Amino acid sequence: MRASCSLVFALGLVTGLTASAQTPSIVPPPVVHPAFPTGSGTPLGATIEALLADPAVSRAHWGIAVTTLDGVPLYGLDEGKLFRPASNNKLFTTTAAMALLGPNRTFETRLYGKLDEATGVVNGDLVLAGGGDANFGADNLPYVPPAQRAKDKVKPPALHDLEVLADQLVAKGVKRVTGRIIGDDTLFPWEPYAEGWEADDLVWGYGAPVSALTISDNELRLTITPRKAIKPAEGPADRAAIVELEQNGVPYYSVQSEVTTGEAHAPSPGVQVEHAPGSRVLRVYGELAADARPDVEYIAIDDPAVYAAMALRSMLLERGITVTGEARGQHRPVVDGRGFSSVLHAPGGQEEATFNAGSTGDSCESLWSQEEVLASHTSATLAEDVIFTDKVSQNLHAELLLHHLGQHVSCGQGSTVGGARMVRAFLLHAGLDGDDFVFYDGSGLSTHDLVAPRATAQLLAYAAKQPWFSRWKTALPVGGEDGSLAARFADTPLKDHVFAKTGTLGESRALSGYLDGASGRQVIFSIVVDDHSPQSSADRVAMDKIVAAIAAAE
Repeated sequence: MRASCSLVFALGLVTGLTASAQTPSIVPPPVVHPAFPTGSGTPLGATIEALLADPAVSRAHWGIAVTTLDGVPLYGLDEGKLFRPASNNKLFTTTAAMALLGPNRTFETRLYGKLDEATGVVNGDLVLAGGGDANFGADNLPYVPPAQRAKDKVKPPALHDLEVLADQLVAKGVKRVTGRIIGDDTLFPWEPYAEGWEADDLVWGYGAPVSALTISDNELRLTITPRKAIKPAEGPADRAAIVELEQNGVPYYSVQSEVTTGEAHAPSPGVQVEHAPGSRVLRVYGELAADARPDVEYIAIDDPAVYAAMALRSMLLERGITVTGEARGQHRPVVDGRGFSSVLHAPGGQEEATFNAGSTGDSCESLWSQEEVLASHTSATLAEDVIFTDKVSQNLHAELLLHHLGQHVSCGQGSTVGGARMVRAFLLHAGLDGDDFVFYDGSGLSTHDLVAPRATAQLLAYAAKQPWFSRWKTALPVGGEDGSLAARFADTPLKDHVFAKTGTLGESRALSGYLDGASGRQVIFSIVVDDHSPQSSADRVAMDKIVAAIAAAE
């Protein structure tokens, strides 16, 4: 996590249907937790205690749970205490999505308008309505492991999916739009940032705002290149670095560059980015050494619906389609007034109705459903997106899944609170203890998220029994091979035998998943550490040694 930023909020309006809230609340019986063997009474326990006695990691707070594949405890260390899960949160979000939305679920992005086919005129506004497709305008899928990527592969042009929609209009004979181009994200309420997200994260791509009209991961590539050589007598203006923001021809941000080039081999403060609330100006400042590599960053688009509308308008003009109005975004406010205090209690009503009578969300209709669909794009399957989400730990995609889960409960809602309540109901339904977890978002970026290692292990045991398990497990990074574990566990005997989700948030780190033991049997593990020394990787080294110890003991 790095740098600085700010946030922008906007409002709009839409209405929708709701499932009945009258379903009686069902309070699950108290969960009786089986005892976890602890202490140094076993070879595994003794090894782990020795590893955690190292002064470099001993002051941090550690939690560990190890079980068999069917959930029988093998070892525990503070496994019932609460820790920040960081991106281990995605394990919970993606399992809920696979179970409730289904692996084959897809999402539609549509263009709505009133077309006079005789004249080719769209009378009034042309609406680009987002359907919550996390991969619209991006080239993320299918996920390909690094070793299998072709170096000469030709990528599709930027915003390719939007180009296809524009081409569909041309094929339909559209020649003029008399109104505006509206980027509509009203499928979900406009709450771009979840509670507990740090302001410093929001300028960057990993803290991009959540929008039902997501485009190109709601981020832009920023490249800062130092000058190759400088002279001692040169002033700051002569030392200016080259700053390029790839906006795909859309003048969304203007860049105020204050980055200079320093002496070769000299330490430099690096580059920072500042974005004031409500502003379309990015201030980029700092210094790079003359011999430093280009610094590539990804900057969040603070209003993706507006950016998408601007991009579409530009594409239509390039194709000879006249557009009278300007581009704008359309949002709607949050109408779920329950608040996060409701998430901490056993869900009732709508969430339980989902389990008792099935989804209410599949038949949700768009605000524009009475208008003519002039063009459309269908997303890849949810299972394909889950692979990308977990492999690279993509925050925005996990948040969109959470909002889809909220929509699954109640048409016209799709809120963060609604999604969090749905995930909680799902986990209680799966047999987890409600006191062992609380989630304020879908990605783990919130500092308020908490989970006990035994809850993560229990979730992994539950998933292993489900019909979608093999497809979901495929999404976990593989040690020494791909995703966020490509550079970890690269040697035998662990290479290709660790299937786990990573997590990093400030001074918290997590790793949970499945592990092939020395005996050949597979076990479940969850290792979490809070409050480790800042800017240190000693905890990660100790964590990987613990994984090796578990594999050797099992």
